[in-house]
Amino acid sequence: METEINGFIIYLHNVRKTSENTMLSYKRDLVKVKRYLEEQGISDVRKITSTNLNSYVLYLEKNKFSAATISRNIASLKAFYHYMYREGIVNKDAAEGLHAPKIEKKMPEILSAQEVVRLLEQPSGDSPKEIRDKAMLELLYATGIRVTELTNLKMEDLNLQVGYILCRDGEKERVVPFGNEAKNALMRYLDGTREGMVSKGESEYLFVNCSGQPMSRQGFWKLLKFYAKRAGIKADITPHTLRHCFAAHLVENGADLKSVQEMMGHADISTTQIYANMNQKRIREVYARTHPRR
Repeated sequence: METEINGFIIYLHNVRKTSENTMLSYKRDLVKVKRYLEEQGISDVRKITSTNLNSYVLYLEKNKFSAATISRNIASLKAFYHYMYREGIVNKDAAEGLHAPKIEKKMPEILSAQEVVRLLEQPSGDSPKEIRDKAMLELLYATGIRVTELTNLKMEDLNLQVGYILCRDGEKERVVPFGNEAKNALMRYLDGTREGMVSKGESEYLFVNCSGQPMSRQGFWKLLKFYAKRAGIKADITPHTLRHCFAAHLVENGADLKSVQEMMGHADISTTQIYANMNQKRIREVYARTHPRR
């Protein structure tokens, strides 16, 4: 099964131009299925039946995996079998009958504009670390990019004069603008601070850690938690929270969904629709609280 999985990943990369994150997700899911089936004595994809795959889904349910995780695993299996059936590796799509469980859509955690301001004001010192942290937080909220996109940004991806960044996700690229607050924070960071943090030679990455190496997702997660606590924010926020705040606050202030979709890099506008739904819900709540004849 390993050969077929590797062939599938190559196909996703070369033909479908799938993003790196999506390919890694598919591979992780399929490797777990492979291990499970091998424990059942099955290693040949031609001998895997729909019963075997249903058994794996039941195993996930029995072990209390979330509906979202199970759905993602089923989606990975369906994509994998669609590829194998089309390539003639198998003569029957064993994943065709798999059905994903219903997922209860939860509204993402959104901070108020005031809470975001408090968070962004926390790194206010003159130390290289705080100057860098301020630039990272401001840019993340100003653009709504993913944390992996933030940490993977290179110097050549930044146009400080015009005020935009170029984000790369696999073969896909998108240009995202940013405003003056982020620009000022970036200018301060690039005015000697970054150069002083790069230890050996020159780094191509925009944001580096105190050792001069590219900033990691884990490193950014820790600094975000630290500043959130210092700002007195009770919500359990993640780097993705600022991405949600970016979109929700844009929609709340009148941005059209198509523009927000393009800036966030959503493949389907239905993903962006959730922020419009959140705004409508907030408006209904305000009406219910304040209208004299509610």
